[in-house]
Parts: sequence; structure tokens; C-alpha cells
Amino acid sequence: MNIQWYPGHMTKARRMMQENIKLIDVIIELVDARVPMSSRNPDIDQMGQNKSRLILLNKADLADERKNRQWSEWFQEKGFYTAVVDSRNRGSLKAVNGIIREACQEKLERDKRKGIKNRPIRAMVAGIPNVGKSTFINSFAGKACARTGNQPGVTKGKQWIRLNKNVELLDTPGILWPKFDDPQVGCRLAMIGAVKDELVNIDELSLELIKYLVEAYPGVLSGRYQVDETGSPGQTLEKIAEIRKCLQKGGELDCGKAAVLLMDEFRSGKLGRITLE
Repeated sequence: MNIQWYPGHMTKARRMMQENIKLIDVIIELVDARVPMSSRNPDIDQMGQNKSRLILLNKADLADERKNRQWSEWFQEKGFYTAVVDSRNRGSLKAVNGIIREACQEKLERDKRKGIKNRPIRAMVAGIPNVGKSTFINSFAGKACARTGNQPGVTKGKQWIRLNKNVELLDTPGILWPKFDDPQVGCRLAMIGAVKDELVNIDELSLELIKYLVEAYPGVLSGRYQVDETGSPGQTLEKIAEIRKCLQKGGELDCGKAAVLLMDEFRSGKLGRITLE
């Protein structure tokens, strides 16, 4: 599947981030723990040179626990600070404040030497659409200060949020990059809902998901839908349609409806904790 999506507002958002990068001390980049590499925008690395970096593996409750640990360790080896979080669960965010201070220790010591007291750390919250930035900010701040939604593209402009006397957050719109060099990246992003469904062939996407699950998580589909996993992805989707009674008028199987059902159940975690890379 070849998926490309880069609406005009993303160019504007990228420019806005570039202009504000000089104002901030640390970039908090949210990635989706189910696709930690595919959900990283390479532009953020380019913009964030010489800034402290914190990567939050968000939606970790939907991802494979063992792989969450492996990815966290991998990012740490690359020089990033990391935390594995579920933004809807405030308890999982308790450590983030301390990690922000640790990431900005050099800046805090520099301020101290200059006699600057009580200047808050300024953090930019960045990431691709639908990765959970607004939910993270609301949970972290303990109040609804950023709009949230389960559709990509809810945050349209920038907003500064004073968390406490120590930290200020700059919320930014989710941005993708103009071209996915690897078609698999676009496919994985579509699977987690970071690309709008109306721009994607959901039937094809569901077949790609079935193929991956049979290889990487054997038994998940048979356990959830009582289907035989030895057939082709198309046959498996037909069987899901039959078992879940996804029917058109006249009683014919509605594989399109079954595809939507499968994608919804994957995204909501009903298939279990799954990492796609």
C-alpha cells in the first residue's frame, strides 16, 4: 500500500515549530508505542539539534509490554531520555516531571551560575497526528487545557500551558512529513489511525494487518474470532465476516464491514497488546 497525506496546514505548523524552537529547553516527543519508529517524524530530529530530548512511548497499554522495554532501551542507547506511558492514566505520568528536570539539568545549573532563579523549563510537545499529545498535556497538567479528539488534526495552532512554577509546555499541531520513503511506514501509520481513514483503502489495510498478525502474533485472530489462520488473508477476512455476521442485504458477506470491525478492534486493544514493529 502506498499512502501519502500532507495537508497544507502541516507546512504552516512545521514553520511555526521551527520559529519557536529557539524559545524552548527540551522537546518532548510523543510516539505511538505500537509503532515507535514509524511514528517518529524525522523533521523533529532535524529541528531539535542541540536541544534536550525526551521520547514518551505513549499508548503503551496497547503495545507489547516486552517490546515497550526493548524500544525504551534502544532509544536510551541513542541518547534520548525516555518514559513508557499511557496518557489516559495519570499514574503513569508521575515520573515525567523528574525526567524533564534530569534532561534539563545542564540548563538549570547554567541558570544557577548566572543567578537566574525560578525561570521555568520550557518544553515543546511534538509528534505526529493522533499520537495523544493533547491527552498527555491534559493528564499531565491535571485539567482540560488542550483540546482532545480521536481524529488526527484536532490541534491547529500553538498554545503555551503553564503546568506549575517549574515547567511550561508549548503544545503544537501534529505534523507528518511530506513523503513516506518506506511504504510500510505509511501502512503502519494508517493502521494506528494517524492517517485519516477516508484516505485509505480499509479493506487492503485489514489484509496487511491479518498478514502481520498471523506471522508475529499467531493465535490472536483464532482466539478472538475462532478462525483458521492457515488460509490467505482474504479467506481469513471472509471468515471473520461470516462469524461476526457482517452481511449485506440479501445475506452476502460484507468484507468491507468486517475490515472496519477488525481495524477498530485492533486500535482499541481488543485483540490484545500488539506492537507492529
